[in-house]
Amino acid sequence: MEQFYFEIPSRNRKEDAIDYINEFYKYNSNINGTGGLQRYLDNYEGWLNKLEEDYTRIPDEEKVPARTYFLIRSNDQRIVGMINIRLVLNERLKKYGGHIGYSIRPTERGKGYNKINLYLGLKICREYGIQTVFMDADKDNPASWKTMEALGGVNTKEFFDDENAHGIIKDYKIDVDESLKKHFAIYEPLIQGSSYTIDDASKKNKACL
Repeated sequence: MEQFYFEIPSRNRKEDAIDYINEFYKYNSNINGTGGLQRYLDNYEGWLNKLEEDYTRIPDEEKVPARTYFLIRSNDQRIVGMINIRLVLNERLKKYGGHIGYSIRPTERGKGYNKINLYLGLKICREYGIQTVFMDADKDNPASWKTMEALGGVNTKEFFDDENAHGIIKDYKIDVDESLKKHFAIYEPLIQGSSYTIDDASKKNKACL
């Protein structure tokens, strides 16, 4: 059975990370959930410094604290996905963007990996006291919003995004505890080193940023 885990980006993943981004360019695919890695291909160490700043920053209406992770497939140690989790939301992100951006590399799509990516992301959200996750996706990107729905996402609104020229946007919300409990048996066996129990899924982390 394939298993997966989140890894905080580090220097020893430099070549793997650059290869991940270059695959999106090769397949002319949109890049999401990378913490801006595509802008740092010639300065990977600078990107790592940026991620540290992202994590420790004080939120304002321009930027908010965030965490970025690689989704690693255990059997071959390949980066198959990435996720960027905003730990708080400002007014702009409440309107567009939400808590989570994510991606799966083009050659690894269609295998259900982004559901694992989001499941792990919800576990991180729970650690930071985020009880309701807000996300959105372009309506013409069903792979993204169907992933949200698969993890319990409820479509709350659709609107035309004339500000960012993204067409029709679908807004979703996910109850974190409810999703983790409901999908525990499906996804937890796929997580490397998991010691998570169904009791953990029902506990509420009261810590709040």
